[in-house]
Amino acid sequence: MKIAAIIMDIEGTTTGIGFVQNVLYPYSLKYIAPFLREHHEERDVMRVLVRLSEHTGIPLHNVEGLIRLLQQWIRDDEKNPELKTLQGMIWEKGYKQGLFLAHVYPDVPDVLQRWQQEERNLYVFSYGSVKAQQLFLRYSDSGDMRLLFSGYFDSAMGSRQDSATYRSIAAAIALPANNILFISDDRQELDAAAEAGMRTTWVIRPQDTSLDPERARLKTAHSVVTSFDQIHID
Repeated sequence: MKIAAIIMDIEGTTTGIGFVQNVLYPYSLKYIAPFLREHHEERDVMRVLVRLSEHTGIPLHNVEGLIRLLQQWIRDDEKNPELKTLQGMIWEKGYKQGLFLAHVYPDVPDVLQRWQQEERNLYVFSYGSVKAQQLFLRYSDSGDMRLLFSGYFDSAMGSRQDSATYRSIAAAIALPANNILFISDDRQELDAAAEAGMRTTWVIRPQDTSLDPERARLKTAHSVVTSFDQIHID
């Protein structure tokens, strides 16, 4: 079956885990309090805080209580959609001020361009909000990469470890699952995508993990690579 669409993770797959853990997360932890104190009455921020208040029971007027909760979630790497949305808003300021550029593994851009030239549609599926994904691609150390991608999916689609989520994504891009390749560094995500019928590739970056790619190949049905230029499609 011809692969018509390729969906990829970001953290640990196209970018080093260190960029997210050592740059983006500390920045959002540092600035989430002043950001919310200054902007909590603005419409887009207020919408997020309303949902957060409904889900947690913390009164909307208790901004400091919401701040403390969000700070703890950042420390715990909580995959909460409201937190991810707010982090995207905070990171936007940092990107625009030139405080950091998104790290992209050097093997990634040329391969993505080749896939696009082969008329394969590219998508991102990440824990980060769609806004955060777009900022990552716009302000990458390989330049603005947004035009390479046809769309973005975040946790609003469902759990990344649930096969139903991948079926929903296949339906959203109107392709049979077996025409889609999913690329990630997380085996549980790959298992879920494979259960949904997608083709899968497990990216194991030696810089980011102690996993042995050779041993992994012996224990999984997923294709295993250490860089994007090792991925063979069709």
